[in-house]
Amino acid sequence: MTASPRFGERAAVALKDAFLQEALEIATTKFIGLRKDSFAGFPEGEGLRDQARAIKEATLQKLDHYLEQVADNVERLGGHVHWAATAEEARETILGLCRDRGVKMAVKSKSMATEEIELNEALERAGVTPIETDLGEYIIQLAHEKPSHIIAPAIHKTKGQVADLFSRELNERFAADPEVLTAAARKELRQKFLQADMGITGANFAVADTGTVVLVTNEGNGRMVTSLPRIHVAVMGIEKVIPSMTDLMVFLAILARSATGQKLSVYTTLVRGPRRSGEVDGPEEFHLILMDNGRSRQIAGALREALYCLRCGACLNVCPVYRQIGGHAYGETYPGPIGILLTAMLKGDRAVKDLAHASSLCGACQEVCPVGIDIPRMLIALRHRLDRERIAPLGERLMFRIFGRVLASPALFRLGAALGRLAQRPFVRDGRLRSLPLLFGRWTRSRDLPPLARRTFSERWKDLA
Repeated sequence: MTASPRFGERAAVALKDAFLQEALEIATTKFIGLRKDSFAGFPEGEGLRDQARAIKEATLQKLDHYLEQVADNVERLGGHVHWAATAEEARETILGLCRDRGVKMAVKSKSMATEEIELNEALERAGVTPIETDLGEYIIQLAHEKPSHIIAPAIHKTKGQVADLFSRELNERFAADPEVLTAAARKELRQKFLQADMGITGANFAVADTGTVVLVTNEGNGRMVTSLPRIHVAVMGIEKVIPSMTDLMVFLAILARSATGQKLSVYTTLVRGPRRSGEVDGPEEFHLILMDNGRSRQIAGALREALYCLRCGACLNVCPVYRQIGGHAYGETYPGPIGILLTAMLKGDRAVKDLAHASSLCGACQEVCPVGIDIPRMLIALRHRLDRERIAPLGERLMFRIFGRVLASPALFRLGAALGRLAQRPFVRDGRLRSLPLLFGRWTRSRDLPPLARRTFSERWKDLA
């Protein structure tokens, strides 16, 4: 079996992809501008962010209580609750429902939770046809790819690439016009909603005291998926539960603004069990899968704050690393700075030994996060653990250990500065270090560095004192 490329290799390929660079620049710049404008006219925003963070923390402190409450209320409303400790258990629960109910086709609304458990591949192996009905996910499914962004899965594709993809897969020539492409997808998907036996969604929130599952979408497909098939299955990470409808209002006020710059998403769907007597639409059965998959380990762990995440994608849009390499270079379900932490949470530290360094620690992610997650602090702690547990490469660990000793000793720092000034002389060109030898060449491969100053700040300060 051929080994999959490492993060550095994937990133290098992404940096050379002109189409990817164009698509990322257009999309992330647009999202940044929309979010900024939305919060600029919303003075309550900062206070609501603090309130949302406090709600998340308070909920984690009594998570078992709220999970039991939401489960009791869903069952009281006629639904069924399934507990899944792992991704495998979540998959098997859905596959079991498909076998028992004779399901042959399932329509899906956009869901990162189902991506996390690799549900589409499992359904196909079991003879069930999964149909993605969100436009972005539909594009990705046609292209046989994975999402590259949490809320905009096809962000890495230009409209020209989508037009070529549709023309090839749907056997008809389409113009590179978003309205034309959307109409083509709508035409293809319309009958699928009526043919499907099962609708599968994620869940943005679950309200404990009412048993309400909340879906926040910008396309009408979410409501079709939850109301037309005879069975609705919602897959939800256990951290998505919140105490009350009052708390929900806080999150709704900041979620869409953070994600897309909207005051409110086009559709906010509240699901409360299966269709009841006298109702004209809705599923005959409703199943809620409450999935752990590594989350509960972090309630008292170093990545606890990552459980606050609302999956808005704002941190991806502002991350200087993500904006250059896109989501596929990360090689995991969740990309971007929060994706590094979520991957470590779900798969362990060893899974992110390269990804842990895919951040400049600039703090832009924390600044835009709707619940103020301190991503840089957790990334630094993650890097420390990789060193302490000897997961990071030996050369890297030795280099940082030496560097740490030098920074901790004024005498060694002065000596290092003097030696560095001598050693750099053959490599300084026009006031810049453009190419360094050996392993230092990794730094100058894609950037120029300023040379060490002829005199340190301390040396200059002595003359001024």
